[in-house]
Amino acid sequence: GTFQKLLQTPCTPKMPLFHHRLPLSLNHPHLLLFSSTTTSLATITTKPKTPILTMSFSSSSSSPSPSVQKDPDQQNLLLPQVLKYHNQTKHSFTNYARGPHGLDWANQPNPFRRYVSAPLVPLQHFPTDNSNPATIDDPLYSSVFSSLPSPKPISKSTISRLLYDSLALSAWKTAGFSTWSLRVNPSSGNLHPTEAYVIAPAIESVSNSPFVAHYAPKEHSLEIRTHIPSGFLPNFFPEGSFLVGFSSIFWREAWKYGERAFRYCNHDVGHAIAAVSMAAAGLGWDVKLLDGLGYVDLEKLMGLEIFPEFKIPSRPVKGKLPEIEFEHPDCVLVVFPNGVGNFDVNYKELSSALSEFSKLEWKGKPNLLSKEHVCWDIIYRTAEAVKKPLTAGNEFMVNPFRGSGIFSESSYKGLTLREIVRKRRSAVDMDGVTIMDRGTFYQILLHCLPSGSQKNEKQRKQLALPFRALPWDSEVHAALFVHRVAGLPKGLYFLVRNEDHFNDLKKATRSDFKWEKPEGCPHDLPLYELARGDCRDLSKRLSCHQDIASDGCFSLGMVAHFEPTLRDKAVWMYPRLFWE
Repeated sequence: GTFQKLLQTPCTPKMPLFHHRLPLSLNHPHLLLFSSTTTSLATITTKPKTPILTMSFSSSSSSPSPSVQKDPDQQNLLLPQVLKYHNQTKHSFTNYARGPHGLDWANQPNPFRRYVSAPLVPLQHFPTDNSNPATIDDPLYSSVFSSLPSPKPISKSTISRLLYDSLALSAWKTAGFSTWSLRVNPSSGNLHPTEAYVIAPAIESVSNSPFVAHYAPKEHSLEIRTHIPSGFLPNFFPEGSFLVGFSSIFWREAWKYGERAFRYCNHDVGHAIAAVSMAAAGLGWDVKLLDGLGYVDLEKLMGLEIFPEFKIPSRPVKGKLPEIEFEHPDCVLVVFPNGVGNFDVNYKELSSALSEFSKLEWKGKPNLLSKEHVCWDIIYRTAEAVKKPLTAGNEFMVNPFRGSGIFSESSYKGLTLREIVRKRRSAVDMDGVTIMDRGTFYQILLHCLPSGSQKNEKQRKQLALPFRALPWDSEVHAALFVHRVAGLPKGLYFLVRNEDHFNDLKKATRSDFKWEKPEGCPHDLPLYELARGDCRDLSKRLSCHQDIASDGCFSLGMVAHFEPTLRDKAVWMYPRLFWE
């Protein structure tokens, strides 16, 4: 079509889809359940004769953060591994990234980690029907984007509700002889590689002393792994605070997606951060990433030293490799009452306190997830390369809450926050007919902005829900393929999420792109029309020939300020780009 000719994209025959983001059931090889229309994070993964977008930004708009401590020599050694992984695991029109040539159903990983023999504490359930008292103070979904409600105290009830509305099971599905669960937090292929830990003070009916617990979503329960010193949390955080940590089991994603699994695991960390941020907002709690801590600190905090060291083979291998089921510590969030204002976190002292956690008595043995495994060695080499060190000079900052712009109040339909998060589902099909209202489209994009809505202020800092959990300036933009939005011409659009990148983006893209604000676009929404045309076929081919990309009202690809971020900040920003 017109758009294809505009981009000079070569036509290629369809390729069989076996080992990529396929709409496949977890439990049956013939059920069409899950789908994805996202492309590579850092580039739109095509190889056209004339590139749609290139990622060779100049580094003028991204200067090194003074708080980041890095060894230039070490950085130069690690960066090639990250770039190798990123390039090797891209899809193209001529070949796909390496993965299994089918799904080994006999060795499908158990989606539920348990710590056998650790004390199990059941949590409360909070259905979203009107009979539940919790629905009385359930804020409207639209309201939490304007301001947070008054904070609730930490209790068994509120901790239960936070987890129930962020990381718990949301439904069970059955087809034929297959049954599978869905969760509140989205996951690539519904494989859920992300594990969660709660580090909290003593809570009545949960634990008489401060504790570290693993969250078991199937049981909606906490497995008490250890008890921690009573002074640990109050020494570093405001009263009413607790921590939520995340780790990833790469094998769960690699079973289906092969070498690309590291990408998807980190997408899912971002999903989990956002899910906890939204659920916390409903309870009047704010959330911030404690990103000064390093890999070793997180490992000690969550008790992940229990896993034996995994020796990375020199090539992909298959066999009984139980050590591949280890948990890679990703990050930890501090959850604290809204309104406490800014507070300081001394990362050096916090790290020193965490060094003592190795001496604690940790309970529970991790269950085995599969009988046999496949090790895609490049995943583990890259995970090793991006292990973050302690950056004790990092300044912890709680910025004032920034509301998102409200453009189309009717889009929310009066639904509450809990109704939205508990009933969210991953789309599996689009009808190719429905037309989206322009106001709804703009409202969706307003919620994608990091800085919220503030007159005469550029988008850059991450101040609005759910992005305010992230401490770095926004580095990820969106290229949108608009198919059916009332009042908007079909074509390619671009959402600039860090306006300091605007000039570099224009230089990096085609000179004939328009870069004009579309009709009716809110003044505080940096959305630009680039080119008009029917791009349904292009978007479908970019998304591994999945119909959902062309049949929806729009689809998108994410574009990151990539190499300058890794060079100027650190290679450990690589997974963080996926989180964002």
